[in-house]
Amino acid sequence: MGADDRGTRPHPLRELLLVAALFLAYKLGRLVAVGDLSSAYANATHVWGLERAVRLPDEATLQGILLSHDHLVRAANRFYASVHFPATAALLLFTYLFRPALYRWARTLLAALTAVGFAIQALVPMAPPRLLSATGVLDTGKLVGPRAYGDPATDTLSNQYAAMPSLHVGWAAVVAIVLVAAGRSRWRWLWLLHPVLTLAVVVVTGNHYWLDAVAALALLGTILLLAPGPRTAPAARAATVPGTRTAIALATRARAAMTPAIRWGRAAAPGTAAVSGRATAPGRAAASGTATPPGTAFAPAPMPRTAPVVPPASTVVDPAPSLAAVTRTGSPGGHPAIPGGPGWRTASRPLEPEPAVTEGA
Repeated sequence: MGADDRGTRPHPLRELLLVAALFLAYKLGRLVAVGDLSSAYANATHVWGLERAVRLPDEATLQGILLSHDHLVRAANRFYASVHFPATAALLLFTYLFRPALYRWARTLLAALTAVGFAIQALVPMAPPRLLSATGVLDTGKLVGPRAYGDPATDTLSNQYAAMPSLHVGWAAVVAIVLVAAGRSRWRWLWLLHPVLTLAVVVVTGNHYWLDAVAALALLGTILLLAPGPRTAPAARAATVPGTRTAIALATRARAAMTPAIRWGRAAAPGTAAVSGRATAPGRAAASGTATPPGTAFAPAPMPRTAPVVPPASTVVDPAPSLAAVTRTGSPGGHPAIPGGPGWRTASRPLEPEPAVTEGA
């Protein structure tokens, strides 16, 4: 769980009441949005004619492909009746528990989409294709089952004349978008198949037109542009960019590999001067051999100033002294010393006379 996921979580009782009010408003809004049935059928006829004018696929043709497979039709009916609300509720619960910042964003999107959708359904009532005989689309719930709605003439629990826009598709799109934003794996993009499957289901079951889904997605796109997005930390936003996490990991490994090279010198033995200048832990012996009290930073011992060694005139400094000739004085074991540092000395050797050159040789 990243830093952006541990934001302040809203009060659970208040959020429970808000979500319950949202679902209740959805059910009541569909009842209140019942308009003139003659207008609902007229609007449906116009939408059907517009789809044919723009050459959209015929809903009846798609439905006819599956009508010979009763198990697929029955599965589509179950999906339409039972996935809509549970999937949305599961999204809100998941984001509330694990992604509080995304929870507020999802709640805002759902509330805004539902409110505007109710307003459109009240102003533009529309009969679904299964109730418009001119479409040739059948009511698969009545034909195969299970049924999501009762007889329109006696059904008082739902408004069946609210096809435009399709909130089934709109809510499914919100679920997919939020889950994609919540994920980190490349497989998170598969959540976009959820609104695609929902679109196929609402068309095959005869509950919506293609343009109902287009209107819902256009409405959601407008809300996404106007509503503020989720508030996440800069590091979490960078982690979602492809390749950023890999670059950060490589930089961390490179820094760890360079650390030993940055430290010049070895850890000093008790009684000798430290070279690296690293702070010692409380109670541990410092380079001088004394223990540092807790909470006190270790200060490296100052380098002793020694007079430079001037070789006599009869000697010359060996330009490439061997490891045995270069030692740290006072350091047990003869560890290699740092050139120019304390205890640096250079082996010398006497000058050898140059051979005489005889003319005419």
